[in-house]
Amino acid sequence: MKKQKKRNVFTALGVLAVFMLWTAAITLIDVQAIGPQNSTVGFATLNRFFHNLTGVHMSLYTITDWLGLVPLSFMFGFALLGLSQWLKRKSLLKVDCSILILGGFYVVVMAVYVFFELHVINYRPVLIEGVLEASYPSSTTMLVMCVMPTAMMQFHTRIKNHTRRRCVNCLITAFIVLMVTLRLISGVHWVTDVIGGILLSAGLTMMYGSIIDFEWMNKI
Repeated sequence: MKKQKKRNVFTALGVLAVFMLWTAAITLIDVQAIGPQNSTVGFATLNRFFHNLTGVHMSLYTITDWLGLVPLSFMFGFALLGLSQWLKRKSLLKVDCSILILGGFYVVVMAVYVFFELHVINYRPVLIEGVLEASYPSSTTMLVMCVMPTAMMQFHTRIKNHTRRRCVNCLITAFIVLMVTLRLISGVHWVTDVIGGILLSAGLTMMYGSIIDFEWMNKI
């Protein structure tokens, strides 16, 4: 069992390493000024082909922006759960360890978001209200793919009824697929931005899962 847990950690680190290599490749390979205001992007041939294929659909962009409130509400809900446990048990150290780890995970996700806002890899293929915004990695993809899978991990122990838990997991999975797909075809990101968001989210989420696996295993 311990070997499997360690293997999961190394897998998560491997995915994060792939993300870093992918990010480096975007800054070096086939970099061309194909974006608005002559902004440059790596893998330009691939990105231009996919962007021309999908076109731009601002209605989908608006829909996914509003649906982004769903993962934010999950974050708020788990924050309230942690706060209620803190007040009820009168000690922060008595809050469920998995909730504390989840809070730390949210902080890491937000820090990563701020980092890429300040250190721009590339810009969007379209102007948003006349402004050229940072586009890599897709923040909506990262938000959905970090928050929703970790919520499923929390529900694994908090929803006791197997059928109900399975239904919730199916709904969450469908929501993740819908959001990433709509964001991809909306045309407000380069395809490499979405791929980067998927890789980063997968690595971070797998690392979170490995940490709480160790935490739960220590309780056995």
